[in-house]
Amino acid sequence: MSVKKPVPVGGEIYEVAKQQGSRDQGFEGSSEMLKNYKELTVWQKAYYLCLDIYKITKRFPMEEKYGLTSQVRRAAVSVPSNIAEGYGRKSTKEYLQLLYVAYGSICELETQILLSGDLKYIETRDLERLQQETGEVERMLKALIKSLENKHLNP
Repeated sequence: MSVKKPVPVGGEIYEVAKQQGSRDQGFEGSSEMLKNYKELTVWQKAYYLCLDIYKITKRFPMEEKYGLTSQVRRAAVSVPSNIAEGYGRKSTKEYLQLLYVAYGSICELETQILLSGDLKYIETRDLERLQQETGEVERMLKALIKSLENKHLNP
């Protein structure tokens, strides 16, 4: 059963399904068990950034449908997806590997957002907000990676 949770994204309210009874899982070496990856603030911010990207890319030119629009959306989806997949893995090493993939995707997304802004596909106010959101997710991923690396090296 899922419960809808209102979430503000880019000036609009989205109803995001919050799963009831999600499986409890963590990864080896975790000192504090979260019930699921959706409790990770970095996953939440990456997820809402992805929603924002989909909303904004609806306004991209049609000739970019299979080009930049598709690339931006894939990079945006990759970030929360890899955080979630890594969380579900059995070891910290595997988790870290997928967090690095998510980090690469947020860097890719940031580049594509800058390009979209320079091409005037994104309005200035949206561009500034997206740059702030990607920067925040990037910093949070760096911190999570560093924390897990420290725990992995010094159990």
